[in-house]
Amino acid sequence: MAGRGPAIDAIWVRSMERERRRSIDELETTIERYELALRESNVTVFTQDRDLRYTSITNPLAGLGVDQIIGRTDADILAEESRNAAISLKRETLDTGGAQDCEIRVGFIGGAFRWFDLHIEPLRDLAGDIIGLIGTAVDITRRKDDEAHLRLLMRELTHRSKNLLTVIQAMARQTARHATSLEGFVAQFDARLQALATSHDGLVDGGWHGASLGELAGLHLQPFVDAATRQVSMAGPLVLLKPEAAQALGMALHELANNAKKFGALSVPDGRISITWVRVAQPDGDSVALKWTESGGPPVIAPAARRFGSVVIERNLERAVGGKVRLAFLSEGVQCDILIPAMFLVEFFDRGAI
Repeated sequence: MAGRGPAIDAIWVRSMERERRRSIDELETTIERYELALRESNVTVFTQDRDLRYTSITNPLAGLGVDQIIGRTDADILAEESRNAAISLKRETLDTGGAQDCEIRVGFIGGAFRWFDLHIEPLRDLAGDIIGLIGTAVDITRRKDDEAHLRLLMRELTHRSKNLLTVIQAMARQTARHATSLEGFVAQFDARLQALATSHDGLVDGGWHGASLGELAGLHLQPFVDAATRQVSMAGPLVLLKPEAAQALGMALHELANNAKKFGALSVPDGRISITWVRVAQPDGDSVALKWTESGGPPVIAPAARRFGSVVIERNLERAVGGKVRLAFLSEGVQCDILIPAMFLVEFFDRGAI
């Protein structure tokens, strides 16, 4: 068989060169797509040698640049209090040759702590010897924060549920103590449960962060007032109440409005109620002073004994918020002054008023 000639060899070489270039182009395209996909994700891919020096990295961690990581070790870039866990895990992989998966919280020198879903496995040469590590790290900090927030919400829900049951039990006992018939008990207890639910509606609307005092007062007065009569006026700065204060104040406002509807200013067309609140400077922070004033109603006769409503307004409210309550049955109309301490206020808003 005759050998190939120079012309055939040249054609073969050119063909092989074209094939090599095509393979290189395909490889570069694949690498570019791979790097683009990684850049658009939150996955970090890295390699380290047996001394745990970083030899390559894609999507560097914690805002560090590639040049700040390559050639350095975990001891160089991780905070002292978190580096040992990561280093021990990687050393174990080098020693045993087994892959590792874990969720780990690490901090970076000069940066914040972050949570990562970490996968590492041995990096081997063609002979099968371990020459380092290859790994991936996915930032799961947000997921961990969400899980912690959910656990907090569950604990808070359990706490609030127990408190709510305690309030309802006390409400049932006190309503029963002053009720003269089963029908009366049911009607009063149902109304008070609805008032409690109204306060909770205000808190839910505020994300359970706090309830607007003005909106809370409006919600509790709404069932007792015809909007067209303009019997109620309200004025005061925008202020958010903490849940405990909103719940206790809401019940007090319900009892005041219920009493006004039965015996006081809301029982006649010409009766009026003024609800005002002001900011009061105190050594431990600004408090809020609320005043309920009735006028234009029938002459008031002070009750011979404190009934459930008075107990809710005075004792329960004082106990719930640690403030001061003064309930006065003046002949010209009921007046109630309530001081809510700063510790039960979320915040004041300096802009505008209710």
